[in-house]
Amino acid sequence: MSLRDAFGLALRNLRQSKLRTTLTVLGVAIGIASLAGMVSLGVGLQDQFVGRFMQSGMFDSINVMSGSVQLNGPFGGGRGRGGRGGRGARPADDTPVKPLDDAALAELAALPNVREVYPMVRVPVEIKFGETTVYTTAAGIPMSAKGVGPFQTITHGEFFPGDTEAVAMLSLPMANRLVESNPEQLIGKEVTLGYARGSGGPSAPGFPGVPPVMQVQRVEGRYRVVGIVERETGPMAMGGSMVSGLMLPLTKAREINTQVIAAQQSFMRGRAAVDGVFQTLTVKVSAPQHTQDVQEQIKKLGYSAFSLNDALQGAKRAFLILDIILGLIGSIALAVASLGIMNTMVMSILERTREIGIMKAIGGSDSDVRRIFLIEASAIGVLGGIAGLFLGWLVGRIINFGANQYIVSQGGAAGNLFSLPVWLIAAALGFAIVVSLAAGAFPARRAARLDPIQALRHD
Repeated sequence: MSLRDAFGLALRNLRQSKLRTTLTVLGVAIGIASLAGMVSLGVGLQDQFVGRFMQSGMFDSINVMSGSVQLNGPFGGGRGRGGRGGRGARPADDTPVKPLDDAALAELAALPNVREVYPMVRVPVEIKFGETTVYTTAAGIPMSAKGVGPFQTITHGEFFPGDTEAVAMLSLPMANRLVESNPEQLIGKEVTLGYARGSGGPSAPGFPGVPPVMQVQRVEGRYRVVGIVERETGPMAMGGSMVSGLMLPLTKAREINTQVIAAQQSFMRGRAAVDGVFQTLTVKVSAPQHTQDVQEQIKKLGYSAFSLNDALQGAKRAFLILDIILGLIGSIALAVASLGIMNTMVMSILERTREIGIMKAIGGSDSDVRRIFLIEASAIGVLGGIAGLFLGWLVGRIINFGANQYIVSQGGAAGNLFSLPVWLIAAALGFAIVVSLAAGAFPARRAARLDPIQALRHD
């Protein structure tokens, strides 16, 4: 018997028992819908959680430190390993500390899979608008942060037009502190930034009676507000794109930071500032999967480096376990459906015992009979798999719509909670066929072993 003839007989047998075949296919469809729906929920949640963190720019970023602490805050930096720019004690082995300077920037930028390297600049300033004065920390933001993380959407205005322009962005809480009502009116207006600067020499004007090398000046600059972002994050934000109350282009922030460090070092220690030495550098890799390799290369160069890559891997493992658990729960319905397939095949054998006897009496082999029943089982699996995938997708869309309506009403952001990628569609359809074949294997074997003489006597 040819394969074409076996397909024809199998499909004919299924058409003759339309109601039973339909109910069996429906059982498989419900099982596949349950399985695909559960797994797609896990995949959707993973995409929402991991995907948003990927877009935030945290998992493709590495923070690099030399071990020394450079003064760049109102009271100095704190303890470090010693070396240039720091006041901490040297390590016990007297290992020289590599400074984070322009040479370090070039060295790190030359590493494979590194997209960008820039210093993390935070500088204390005074911001004034009208009669309102606020003391805050200005964050230096690189131009590459445009459209990434917290800068994906700008509440009012736009991102920096250039890296060297005297422009600024504000967080919405800071804008509300400067203008209690309608902070949008700040767009296009100028704010005054005040900060300290070292006098730089005996000829510079300073304070009477104070040695020239220790003199500090107050400097003011006017910056045009170009944008307002929704919120500001905590001080431990990664990736150098932290939203602060006040944000400046990185080049302008570095200029101010150099002058502020000069003032602090001149006033507190009576020596000139070390230009171009930073406390922390941010290394951006070309893709998150390269983060771990680049981090290891940075450590081999003698720097201290850390990233959130380990946390990302842990999150992926947790979601993998969740997908497995959800898949096992969804497979329960499919296991019940497999019993329905087996019952359908067994009943078909009882109804067609005489037909099987005639088939074997005229030359049909055991493999021919077995093939017919396996084709019937696989056909049920294919039809049930396709129907189940559609049913699972439809139910997921309905639940996703209702959940998003509630999330938006509570002030959250809508998202896709159910994701049905191509690999999941192929896996669910393949699983339906495999389960159907497994369920039909015993009835097919039983039908193939029927004695043709006894089958012909069956009434």
